[in-house]
Amino acid sequence: MRKHILKFLVGFIVATAGFSAITMLLWNALLPSIFGIACINFWQALGLLVLARVLFSGIGGGNYMHPGGMMHSDRKNFIREKWMKMSPEERKEFFRHHHHHRGFCNTEGFDEKRREQENEQN
Repeated sequence: MRKHILKFLVGFIVATAGFSAITMLLWNALLPSIFGIACINFWQALGLLVLARVLFSGIGGGNYMHPGGMMHSDRKNFIREKWMKMSPEERKEFFRHHHHHRGFCNTEGFDEKRREQENEQN
């Protein structure tokens, strides 16, 4: 067990150092000449990677496939199953309750259009 933990820690340290070195080299090769920004050192590159992780992925939790912790396909199926179990009245009530979204997607006739498309395919 200790061997696996040691391998993981060594791999993590090597990968982190490698990504930091690549970030530093790319930054120093491109940004000073393009934007006139100062060069950075290894530790500043490591700090940038940590900052990017916090800003774009959050702190901890989830997995690499989907930050919410479940696979994207599982989440999609869960939402679809919930939608399919709703009665037409519940769907209309859902749209009525979430009317502020109508500016972004037109929900008028959603059920009818979908049924027509499914009937045409069958």
